[in-house]
Amino acid sequence: MSIRGKRSIPSTPRVTSPSPTPSEQDAAARESYFGPVTRSAARKRLATPQPVHEDIDEDESPPGQRRSRTRSRSPLNIRKVGPLTSSKPSEATNGHAKATATALATNGHLPEKAENGHLAVPTTSVYTGWSWRDFSRSPSPLGLIPIHRHWRTFVHKHEVPRKALHVSIGFFVIWLYLSGTQTYSVCPYLLGALIPIAAVDVLRHHYAPFNRFYVKVLGALMRESEFAGYNGVIFYLLGAWIVLYFFPKDIGVMGTLLLSWCDTAASTFGRLYGRYTPRIRRGKSLAGSLAAFLVGVGTAAWFWGWLVPANGPFPGDETFMFTGSLRLPQAIADAVGLDQARTVVSGGLALGILSVWSGLVAASSEVVDLFGWDDNLTIPVLSGLGIWGFLKVFG
Repeated sequence: MSIRGKRSIPSTPRVTSPSPTPSEQDAAARESYFGPVTRSAARKRLATPQPVHEDIDEDESPPGQRRSRTRSRSPLNIRKVGPLTSSKPSEATNGHAKATATALATNGHLPEKAENGHLAVPTTSVYTGWSWRDFSRSPSPLGLIPIHRHWRTFVHKHEVPRKALHVSIGFFVIWLYLSGTQTYSVCPYLLGALIPIAAVDVLRHHYAPFNRFYVKVLGALMRESEFAGYNGVIFYLLGAWIVLYFFPKDIGVMGTLLLSWCDTAASTFGRLYGRYTPRIRRGKSLAGSLAAFLVGVGTAAWFWGWLVPANGPFPGDETFMFTGSLRLPQAIADAVGLDQARTVVSGGLALGILSVWSGLVAASSEVVDLFGWDDNLTIPVLSGLGIWGFLKVFG
């Protein structure tokens, strides 16, 4: 008997379930146990991005089950400060924003000033008006005067030509004294040199081409700070004229010698050894002040103790304030109960006292800052006043 119309029943298809997701694997791992897994499979599973668990938003919750909001939904702008960065907002700004702001401020051009840690070169040599601070000797930059660039050590650093001229004035004064020249006959020549030199100096500040020619010719005797300032020769002549015109002969000569030699000694030894000694003020060290003191003591002892007695007297020496002796004022002698004979000192003791005082006055006038004036003016004037006042009281 044949089976008619018998349908063939297909075999049951084999269904393969999809691979579990990493979250399902982690959930199954927490609920049941699975067999060991190879290292490569474990690393692959860890490298697979994990699902992000998101909470149901409060607005999507049923109306009756809505909870109150405990904190603001506004995102907190919390930024963790990384290493080697500043916590100040102004310093932590984006570099692109800084570049944009700089471009807008400069309009595509380079900034006018770029600080590199060095002394700034004056931007103009045009005369802009007089000030008390024009007497000041500011730090000397390098690059304004051509000869300073070629002779950096000889001219710029040690100022050998300038100091040679400075010292030579003292020997010229000694020659004038030994030739019997009176101080009042020297003053007209000093004034005659002062007026044209000052006029030329003012003129060069009004005309830049003339200023460049001036410093090219006399640059070896100038500091580069004098390129846009006044020449130190003006104050040298003015100080010498004041001390020779208004003070007695010996005070005038001594004031000029202290200007010539003490200032040079202070500058030389201050530059050489000033870094090893305490600084008294800006630009003045203990080494330079000690050098000025010792040279001042030696100059006074040599002038009053040997030059005048060995070569004098000359015409005008009768007006000398120091005649070889010192005495206490009568009021002080009466106050301490000393008789007249014990209030007078003479000879080497008097010379030593006056020499030490001259050194102190010279060192003090070299280091003091009087309205920022140039020390070529303050040293002779203050030294003359100090020695004149001392001899006025004790002479």
